[in-house]
Amino acid sequence: MNEDVEPQTGYTSPPPGAPVRRFRFRLPDLPRVRQFAEDEARDAGMPEEAIGDFVIAVNEVATNAVTHGADRATLRTWTVNGDLVVEVHDEGTWKPGPMPGAIGGMGLWVARLLSSDLTLRVGSGGSTVIMRFHGKG
Repeated sequence: MNEDVEPQTGYTSPPPGAPVRRFRFRLPDLPRVRQFAEDEARDAGMPEEAIGDFVIAVNEVATNAVTHGADRATLRTWTVNGDLVVEVHDEGTWKPGPMPGAIGGMGLWVARLLSSDLTLRVGSGGSTVIMRFHGKG
């Protein structure tokens, strides 16, 4: 899971014709983001024992987007070969991660551990995190 390597085709955008769910949110909407993530995981056929970790990963990235990025962010989901792909985008300015010894700031690290793949794209248009999770068990 190297942040500097662009993922394989299909990870960074939905396949043509794939249904995409979109959810725009702000900080007060994080409980709804978690519910949206849980519903998406179940709809994708994710095993029940994996849903909690999935929701944690999505929540960590979504929280980062609206606390460190911009006041508003967008979450999109789609499936690729049975896997669930989640994209969180904000239009904020990228800030480097935590310094050694920091108490917080581990959201991307946690999300990276819980997802099967994580890609981070930053630039003048904001920050985008794309995560892939195994779907059907």
